[in-house]
Amino acid sequence: MSTHTQIVRGGLYELTDAAKAELSSSKYYNEDLAPTSVSQRTWTTYNISMLWVGMAICIPSLSLASGLIGMGVSPWLSILNVALGNLIILIPIQLNSQIGTKYGIPFPLFARLTFGGRGAQIPAILRAITACGWTSVQAWVGGGAVAAIIGCFVPKFLDASWTIGLPSWGGIQVTSAGTFIGYVIFIIFIGWVAYKGMDQIKWIQNIGGPLLIAVMIALLLWAAAHASAAGYSFGDVLNAGNNEELIAGNGGFALVYLGGLMGNIAFWATMALNIPDFSRYARSQKDQFRGQLYGMPLPMAFCAFVGAFFAKATELADGTAMFDPTGVFYYIENKIIVFIAALGVVAATVTTCVAANVVAPANGFSNVNPKKISYKKGVVITICIAFFILQAWWIYGSGGAYFTWMNAYGTILAPIAAIFIADYFVCKKQKIEIAALFKGENGRYWYNGGFNQAAVISWIVAFIIPLIAYFPIGGTFGTIITYINSVNYIWSFVVGFVVYVLLMKTSMAKDSSISDKDFEAIEKTA
Repeated sequence: MSTHTQIVRGGLYELTDAAKAELSSSKYYNEDLAPTSVSQRTWTTYNISMLWVGMAICIPSLSLASGLIGMGVSPWLSILNVALGNLIILIPIQLNSQIGTKYGIPFPLFARLTFGGRGAQIPAILRAITACGWTSVQAWVGGGAVAAIIGCFVPKFLDASWTIGLPSWGGIQVTSAGTFIGYVIFIIFIGWVAYKGMDQIKWIQNIGGPLLIAVMIALLLWAAAHASAAGYSFGDVLNAGNNEELIAGNGGFALVYLGGLMGNIAFWATMALNIPDFSRYARSQKDQFRGQLYGMPLPMAFCAFVGAFFAKATELADGTAMFDPTGVFYYIENKIIVFIAALGVVAATVTTCVAANVVAPANGFSNVNPKKISYKKGVVITICIAFFILQAWWIYGSGGAYFTWMNAYGTILAPIAAIFIADYFVCKKQKIEIAALFKGENGRYWYNGGFNQAAVISWIVAFIIPLIAYFPIGGTFGTIITYINSVNYIWSFVVGFVVYVLLMKTSMAKDSSISDKDFEAIEKTA
């Protein structure tokens, strides 16, 4: 291979043709994991904004605020909680986007860079399994909308008395036959969309986002009318205070509010890892930065507003806050309205599910054995795990279960995002050798036997303490652990970052950084 293996064009790097030709025979290389060329990086600020709008505008986004309402938090404080959580998680998302745009590499290669060729399977598989869970949740939401569409023609699908019983986690069972059948149809459909490839996402997001925005406005109007019929004005709903009884029953305000904030941060914790899967298509760093800044926080705040108002309106009118907004389909008698609204939910949920939850695990499973598992085979594996193993009706059964799910995986994924940032910006100073990511044991990122021990140890040390909170522990120690767990994402992130930087300065870590002189030797300017 020639000395120069990568070319820089306007600050963006790509492999040379000679390097690609030689690396194509490596068992660590396939076309799905190959870095994008500069000519393939065409996504503008608008494209990236619309990608995020398509992912953010979804029913589970509404449930972030409605879940907090169900635990006793007031509407305005619930909206603030969601908005703040999303601004916080946007920081690691933006930082980890940089490498994808600059070097064109997807998430699995980012994992190799930091954890080693074999160690990369740890973040790849963890992110993949989490995404499978979200695939199942999104499919359950979409399945409810599919059932509503079918119910416009076959009323039995919207008949709550038509039930089935399936064993489930926590003793929670599937009780709606219509939703379950819709779930099966929907998960097969999103598998087909993802299987067809990235290009399918663009046209779906263009129709899905606007449709669901209209549906959310309609939901807001329905909630206002529902509350008004019970004697509560728009202002009464929005300005209602905390439900102190519910808050006390859930552990007190501090634990409820901080737990909600950590859950809201963790909502996009998976994207903080695999954002290079998308940012590697960005035209420039400015495009990816602005696209995410414009496309994520505002839509999430809008969803929080609608979700909080909807949940509080149903609590005031009916006595109990409705957690899942798709339940409204059972209250509306006009089948034309149900059909249009459900169609919007389906379109937008497909966008979010494919872009945020299927692409990453498909690439992650491909990384396990690039020569045998393609992206398309990864899609099939993802759908099978989501359908046969992970059970959405448990995760999405209530606000409490919803936040427990997000907090648990957020605790485990947070240090990985922190380690990525520490490694790329602090340890490697944004200088990497792309070709070495495909050389295995012959490359500089193989570390010790394929594992970067500093990364693995930092990851475990960071999440182990807050994770203990999910086991029954009493006494003073249990109280301390509970409060640490109430800030689990931030705790795990900070500990992971600090410990990794310190360990990389010890003899444990094999130096994989590139000197300025060596970096100049492998790059050339176009």
